[in-house]
Amino acid sequence: MLQRLLAKRRDQTVMGHRLEEPRLTIMALLWGLLYVGLPIIGFGLLMDLLIALAMGRCFGLWCYF
Repeated sequence: MLQRLLAKRRDQTVMGHRLEEPRLTIMALLWGLLYVGLPIIGFGLLMDLLIALAMGRCFGLWCYF
């Protein structure tokens, strides 16, 4: 199964023109970071804030600022 994923695909053509291979773009990376990375960072900051309020002591990196 891994060999099928790593194998090079045949060139696809439409009316004689070769289609480009799909690739990850900068915009796709930014959207991925927005929808995946931002909620994870926000959840971590919220948990750190709740722990800081409950314990009366700060444990997160943002406490140094």
